[in-house]
Amino acid sequence: MAAAGSDGEAAAAAALRAEVDALRRRVQELERENQRLAKIVSTCSCGSKEDSVASSPVLTESVCSSSQELQKNMKSHCAGHQAGVVRHCPKRLVALKIMYFGQRFFGFASEAHTEPTVESEIFKALERAKLLVGSRKESCYSRCGRTDKGVSATGQVISLFLRSNIKDAGLAVVDNESEIDYVKVLNRILPHDIRVIGWCPVAADFLARFSCLGREYIYLFWKGDLDVLKMQKAAAKFIGEHDYRNFCKMDAANVSNYRRHITDFNISSYNQRSNYDELWAITIKGSAFLWHQVRCMVAVLFLIGQGLELPCIVDSLLDITKTPRKPQYKMASEIPLILRSCLFDEVNFMSSSDASQALIEHLKDEYHQYMLQAAIFREALSCLTFRERNSFEPHHKKRNHIPLMSRQTEPSYEERVAKLKTKSAGSL
Repeated sequence: MAAAGSDGEAAAAAALRAEVDALRRRVQELERENQRLAKIVSTCSCGSKEDSVASSPVLTESVCSSSQELQKNMKSHCAGHQAGVVRHCPKRLVALKIMYFGQRFFGFASEAHTEPTVESEIFKALERAKLLVGSRKESCYSRCGRTDKGVSATGQVISLFLRSNIKDAGLAVVDNESEIDYVKVLNRILPHDIRVIGWCPVAADFLARFSCLGREYIYLFWKGDLDVLKMQKAAAKFIGEHDYRNFCKMDAANVSNYRRHITDFNISSYNQRSNYDELWAITIKGSAFLWHQVRCMVAVLFLIGQGLELPCIVDSLLDITKTPRKPQYKMASEIPLILRSCLFDEVNFMSSSDASQALIEHLKDEYHQYMLQAAIFREALSCLTFRERNSFEPHHKKRNHIPLMSRQTEPSYEERVAKLKTKSAGSL
């Protein structure tokens, strides 16, 4: 009986030691997990130091908690990392000045679900850099304008809430040493044809679209045989407030007022020549522009410069009582169009010296690459005979032309609205 009792005690002791060993291993596993989570929290500035210190005892005391509670704690500390956004951290409303070269993009806005767009690439970079606080909708995102497919920009502006290193960062708080270098961080991630060139803290009611006071576009073209004097005479007729429904792609579903105010319309030499032609620029300034408005105006100016239309055609197209329907004509190419700048009141974009220097070096490298490509084409041209070189058609060659006023016309605004109403009634 005594032997049987001793055997039972030995078995109980062995089971106790096994349980103690299992608990010890569990404690070691939890300590390692605690260290891993503490490392994640320390490398992420999505919370204050007090929060990360307070989280440590909770995890060490979780020895007696269930594995489900531990997983819940892990998810709470890692929230936002997998989605590319962070939460419960300081943020501030900032404006970002964006430069991009639009040849490979399907426009700026990403609402058409066609990739790639400039906007989609920017948000990919923001998520990767973990600069978003919450979702895109929560960021109060606003863009100054929507450029078309192929159009470039040197002064596009967006505004949104971004993560900040400064608690309660307001408009007056600008600490370049402590704040995140938004320009440097994003330019390391963005593709080579999109650059952030500056940032600025803005007021809580700032919206890049509606706070903009004016926009400036520039359109580059080779002069060739164009009559620039006639084009300039016609361009002066655009200055002022007019109804531009005959100089845009009409959007009857979203636009009811086609009046816009142009403050400046100038045509001048761009001070750049090739062996065969001279580069010129059309500069247009205004408060706001309609869909395809700049390209439509430039297209009519090219017809005037070729001698296919008279400058007075602009007066006729601006008079919607005389010309209620837009004549169908081909828009000017989108490639030479650039959104040059957007004007705001008391918004001064800034960039660190390191980020600015890196941007300059990047643009120099890109410029040299394109100059090399141009030199290759020039070498190819030099291989042709003089007669063949001079037989090339000019860029704006005169062709069989149908006058604008006798062309087939597009539906008027009223007809478009009636069509939309009929379509809506039919869907119901």
